[in-house]
Amino acid sequence: MTAYLQIDHVDKSFKRGSTTSEVLKDITLTIARGEFVSIIGHSGCGKSTLLNIVAGLLPVTSGAVLLEGKEVNEPGPDRAVVFQNHSLLPWLTVYDNVRMGVDKVFSRTKSRAERDAWTLHNLDLVQMTHAKDKRPSEISGGMKQRVGIARALAMEPKVLLLDEPFGALDALTRAHLQDSVMSLQQKLGNTVLMITHDVDEAVLLSDRIVMMTNGPSARIGELLDVPLPRPRKRLEMATNATYLKCRQRVLEFLYERHHFVEAA
Repeated sequence: MTAYLQIDHVDKSFKRGSTTSEVLKDITLTIARGEFVSIIGHSGCGKSTLLNIVAGLLPVTSGAVLLEGKEVNEPGPDRAVVFQNHSLLPWLTVYDNVRMGVDKVFSRTKSRAERDAWTLHNLDLVQMTHAKDKRPSEISGGMKQRVGIARALAMEPKVLLLDEPFGALDALTRAHLQDSVMSLQQKLGNTVLMITHDVDEAVLLSDRIVMMTNGPSARIGELLDVPLPRPRKRLEMATNATYLKCRQRVLEFLYERHHFVEAA
């Protein structure tokens, strides 16, 4: 596999006074361009810590993260994050929330008219053009997440980082947004790294699933390929043997880790 995003022997510890807590130990992962990779594991296994390291929001203790061969050590527009909380600015309209990111990234390379067209294009990708003049308080939770995704996509990031982006949504809205992200990823060819607690979500969306051992000193316990052809249709997956086999393996891994938690 050609390395596009490379996590190379990453350790992460936090210090508080004389106490050191090791969260991640020797994390090594290579992600190809255009690949969709999910990270799953029990609470406290360092999933979000790893995502924040890739985003450049946290420094590594040792090791390195490389994107196209260049070390990642600070935030940048080549990596866009969508959090569980939509993080929209409440005083701005839907349009302005997306336009703000567009202006920051493209102020020197796109004209005002081009930035307007690009903002509307990305709102159209997530079917939110109709609400462009509304403020976050006037739209639903699912619509807010669509705007957050549009804002991230509008930056044209090399890697899209999703930190449980559907975790706060009801089941039906969650399913609709999962389908939207699947469709967008196939259309745009984004490289995606997603944190999730949801086994079905991980299997449905991913090319590979990274299963983390329990913390502290969490490691990659297992890598699972999901050899399902795309496009994937949710209803067909319910009886697909490959889907069910992958789902079972993730559940088995998590259940084994659950026993370790109980025994601790």
